[in-house]
Amino acid sequence: MSDTIWAPWRMDYILGPKDTKDSCFFCLPKEHLGPLPERLVLYSDRVALIIMNLYPYNNAHLMTAPRRHVATLALATEEERLAVVNLAAWATEILDETMKPHGFNLGINQGLVAGAGLADHLHFHITPRYQGDTNYMTVLGETRVIPEHIRATYDKLVGLFNC
Repeated sequence: MSDTIWAPWRMDYILGPKDTKDSCFFCLPKEHLGPLPERLVLYSDRVALIIMNLYPYNNAHLMTAPRRHVATLALATEEERLAVVNLAAWATEILDETMKPHGFNLGINQGLVAGAGLADHLHFHITPRYQGDTNYMTVLGETRVIPEHIRATYDKLVGLFNC
């Protein structure tokens, strides 16, 4: 087995600007509504947004989040909780039609020990799953194989969330 895995799109991350502890990729300018390609935002309204996961578990791994910077489900307003879940439901419908997954993992990792990569901004994961997507690369190599460039997936999905 080869030790080389090609992921040329990672160079954008390696050479690009880094978030500081004061920045949050879920937080958008207040006046911005709609998609934001440079941040992989597929959809945003005044309450919540849908964004692609830059480090996906699977192709088309999306997240929904409230616009307001809030850390926990309990601290979110009822409107924010409802918006995040409703956007997740909408996202699964769109992904079902376009990506044809066999199922989904849906959920919230609240807190660093629970696996949240960004613990201080609540977010809901929508991960499409496919029969056989856990293979020897994942199990033995602790490596995921994403078959499509993230920008190609974004271009495929963005119009479906903003019709």
